[in-house]
Amino acid sequence: MTIYHFVGIKGSGMSALAQVLHDMDYQVQGSDYDKHFFTQVALEKSGIKILPFDKENIQPGMTVIAGNAYPDTHEEIQEAMKLGLPIIRYHRFLGDFMQNFTSVAVTGAHGKTSTTGLLAHVMRGAKPTSFLIGDGTGKGDKDAQYFVFEACEYRRHFLSYFPDYAIMTNIDFDHPDYFANIEDVFSAFQEMSWQVKKGIFACGDDEQLQKIQAKVPVVFYGFGEENDFQARNIVKSTEGTTFDVFVRNNFYDTFSIPAYGDHNVLNSLAVIALCHYENIESKVIQAQLETFEGVKRRFSEKKVADQVIIDDYAHHPTEIKVTIEAAKQKYPDREIVAVFQPHTFTRTQAFLNEFAESLNKADKVYLCEIFGSAREIHGKLSITDLKDKIDDAEIITEEDTSRLKEHGNGVILFMGAGDIQKFQEAYENQLQV
Repeated sequence: MTIYHFVGIKGSGMSALAQVLHDMDYQVQGSDYDKHFFTQVALEKSGIKILPFDKENIQPGMTVIAGNAYPDTHEEIQEAMKLGLPIIRYHRFLGDFMQNFTSVAVTGAHGKTSTTGLLAHVMRGAKPTSFLIGDGTGKGDKDAQYFVFEACEYRRHFLSYFPDYAIMTNIDFDHPDYFANIEDVFSAFQEMSWQVKKGIFACGDDEQLQKIQAKVPVVFYGFGEENDFQARNIVKSTEGTTFDVFVRNNFYDTFSIPAYGDHNVLNSLAVIALCHYENIESKVIQAQLETFEGVKRRFSEKKVADQVIIDDYAHHPTEIKVTIEAAKQKYPDREIVAVFQPHTFTRTQAFLNEFAESLNKADKVYLCEIFGSAREIHGKLSITDLKDKIDDAEIITEEDTSRLKEHGNGVILFMGAGDIQKFQEAYENQLQV
């Protein structure tokens, strides 16, 4: 039996795929940089071997799965070529692998990871399901009928996939280092739509998604009257959110989620619509929705002393806005303090005003230096450009986060896609001093 060797196994998609194959009794190992990355915890727990990059890792008889970040000139890929081994790029392998199941791609500018995690959790309550999530989590099931996975639009990677179903949460302009404008983003989603084989579940409140065309039925969900699946009578509390679902204007059932903010109602509605289509009973959907604990780095909270500390991957103005709104729903009487680290110079430059507008919804804002991506040249832009647009904003460093202590009984929201966790860890260590 071949050994699957992952070049760049700590990448979030790669580590998740390695876990899926391992759970399905394939032999799996991989290599990466020595630097600790949060995805390796699950790999180590599964007993999957992680080696430092070295061409000696590549042995005859292996199948090499290569991460998108590593070019053909990488020493391990070169060695695999020399030995004549099969070398398959991550998204290509995933595209072929999913053909063995009823596959569901979850895509959209925002909400992909949370919706994929929720869908996998709900479907597993009814039928054996394997899943792959962008937070580095993957789970295989030897008897799986369904395969639920997160499909990313960046660099049009999702065009490697021909899924049975697709959930499309929204279309928004992001990744300005690759996409030219919203029309360019739309064209990528439109192309993806032609590749779906059975049906698309799209948020009908999103004006871009309303224009999507497909060869298969498109089922719309949302708050608006014209949607096929509509959420009505929404009740928000500090415990979560309850809402009624109407299917083409007929009452279907009432659902409760232990989550906050309109975006979580929409994510749940997408899952309810797909499960309804696949004849999963509403009582199973209800029970699973109520027990979903969320995914990594999405509104992950802990209580430290008299403060609530929340870690969230929000790195786009739309995501920051809904994360702050969710915190206000859950903690209406507390001060909401945003600590934000912008991710990439190109994104910060493109959305400078929008970032300021979203962050201004918090009661107080602290900013960390911009996290540059490996792909980009540092521009003239600096964090001060953003600070100047936000009322009373301050800049903090990893070495000194002590000012956050002044917000007794506050909710401290650490947001960003870079290494914002370093600032959170530094602060938690200061609290213990």
